[in-house]
Amino acid sequence: MVNGIRVAVAVLVATLAAAPAFLPPFSVYLLALILVTGLLATSLNLVLGYGGLYQFHHAVFYGIGAYTLAIGITKLHWPAWVGFLAGPVAAAAAGFLIGLFCVRLTRLYFGMLQLSLGSFVWIVALRWYPVTGGDNGLHGIPLPGDLQSLPTAYLVILGTVAASLLALWAVVRSPFGLTLQAIRDNPQRCQVVGIDVQRHQLAAMVVAAFFAGVAGVLYVLLERSVFPSMLFWVLSLEILVMCLLGGWFTFLGPLLGAALVVTLRTLAGRHTEYWTLILGVLLILLIFFLPEGILGTARAWWEARRPQPAVRPAPAGDARG
Repeated sequence: MVNGIRVAVAVLVATLAAAPAFLPPFSVYLLALILVTGLLATSLNLVLGYGGLYQFHHAVFYGIGAYTLAIGITKLHWPAWVGFLAGPVAAAAAGFLIGLFCVRLTRLYFGMLQLSLGSFVWIVALRWYPVTGGDNGLHGIPLPGDLQSLPTAYLVILGTVAASLLALWAVVRSPFGLTLQAIRDNPQRCQVVGIDVQRHQLAAMVVAAFFAGVAGVLYVLLERSVFPSMLFWVLSLEILVMCLLGGWFTFLGPLLGAALVVTLRTLAGRHTEYWTLILGVLLILLIFFLPEGILGTARAWWEARRPQPAVRPAPAGDARG
């Protein structure tokens, strides 16, 4: 079973790597955007689905990673590779600072404080014109010649996303990840047995923010521009819907949700300006009809219909009376 999954993943990655050879440029761009957004949604799901933290403004780390790269190249004249490394590190540092305040609270209060602090960062990006470009953002970010080609940028994005997803999978399956899931299910019991709940939650926020920063620098690689909307709460809502739609208690669910939402947003943008309204309606439908998402519901359906092993009766000599 495990070998079959590995073969399927290898075939999928090879097929995606060959996409620039047989797909038109717009389709390659859309695939790249789905990969970047899928990584962003998966990073949120580390703290949401596996950690049980109501992180309502995850897009702030995405924007910080992107702006760090953009400002470093355009204002500070860093080499591109320095910016690519600094973006995720800056996002992780922001995750640590915001997490220091948020992990002291629980559930809804955690989410509201994180949303407030993230909105503060958005206001700074929106109004600090000399550095961030304000509401105009930063455009035409210069990158090395090879990375300006869409096929090359796509392959870099594919390789980075694949490596990042493998790293996140290792985190989820590690003792740290299993402890995080135990905290999600019963934080009081974990605290009683000696687990430092707040430290594990803070570490999860830092890891999730780091990979959100990776997604941010990959977005700059794809678009060569950044905008304050990358830090706005509406994008955080989109990411949340992606996790819920695909299945927030599954690893691959956010990837599926990202593919569906990005495709739907692209199609809707051709016919209407009311994407936010569509997103809100989609969220309501998910809450009522697919509370565990597509993959979560499919998994529950499969487990309910899977043949159960027959229970062998105990030998007569082992009967207890």
